[in-house]
Amino acid sequence: MLKIRKKLSLNLKILRLFIIPTILVSTPFFNNLQEAHAGLEFQWDQDSSFRRLKWFQKENGRKFRNTIYFFLRPSDRRADLLKINLAIPKTFKSTFKNENISFCKVKIGGFESRTKCIEDIPADFEINTDESGLRSLDIYPYSPIPSNKESYAIVLKVFNPKKSGLYQFHSYGQPKGKSFSSYLGSWTIVID
Repeated sequence: MLKIRKKLSLNLKILRLFIIPTILVSTPFFNNLQEAHAGLEFQWDQDSSFRRLKWFQKENGRKFRNTIYFFLRPSDRRADLLKINLAIPKTFKSTFKNENISFCKVKIGGFESRTKCIEDIPADFEINTDESGLRSLDIYPYSPIPSNKESYAIVLKVFNPKKSGLYQFHSYGQPKGKSFSSYLGSWTIVID
């Protein structure tokens, strides 16, 4: 009986020798679980009438200074555009200034390259606010935006809002030869 007890005690000591270091070594890996980002985009209306547009932002933290690129790729434009309207969500509480807004021809980054403006497009910017608090940004380029194979971007340099969440921006464009704007697509920005 004493022999069995000694053997069991020795086995528990050996088991503790392997288990405790394993737990101590693996603990730092569990701390980074909250940093995992999902590869899933949420869109309010999954209707076929809504189009998802590509975007890129440099910072997604609350109250951080952020640069947001709203891309208009060749597949997003069917005709030359005279005017672009960006509908800003009411809950995106940030200050917009004309000097912090630009419109440019963009090189969309990827795994090996960064997103950057190649050429600034001269344009007039107009920030509109309704009585209800809805805001929009009208962009009037000096020459029509062609429907060629170039990608363009609306670049906003703003401070992120205090509240985290999903913010959906809508885009409308006035094609050449038309007197009204039509829907181009929507961007869903994430602020953590």
